[in-house]
Amino acid sequence: MLKKIIGIGLLAAIVLFGLIQLVPYGKDHTNPPVVAEPKWDSPATRDLAKRACFDCHSSEVVWPWYSNVAPVSWLVQHDVDEARYRVNFSEWQTGVIRPQQAATQVQRGNMPPKQYLLMHPTARLTAAESEQLAQGLLKSLQ
Repeated sequence: MLKKIIGIGLLAAIVLFGLIQLVPYGKDHTNPPVVAEPKWDSPATRDLAKRACFDCHSSEVVWPWYSNVAPVSWLVQHDVDEARYRVNFSEWQTGVIRPQQAATQVQRGNMPPKQYLLMHPTARLTAAESEQLAQGLLKSLQ
């Protein structure tokens, strides 16, 4: 009897997982065109921003394989939509975050977020790189 209940539960979970793959949100991975980037204070600032920020805060997102599998695709799409709303380095001057706020988030270690770094270790910044990026953002995002 217990095996039957476990079997039915497992089958239901598999069917549910298959059905949620039909939900389209998080599946359209077209990047809009790059309209305008900030006037970067240096190539080093842009390189750090590209490494640590562009996969969410730009129109140059590299969509990983798991961004095609629900429910993870929903989370990834939501994070990119929210990030682009706040700061979009590809549509400069459209975000709601000011340069000081962006720099502070980097200095405090809030950006890039911890959950992002789990799957993107190359985005991890040293303390010196975080400070360099923060100072570069202050100079670039005027």
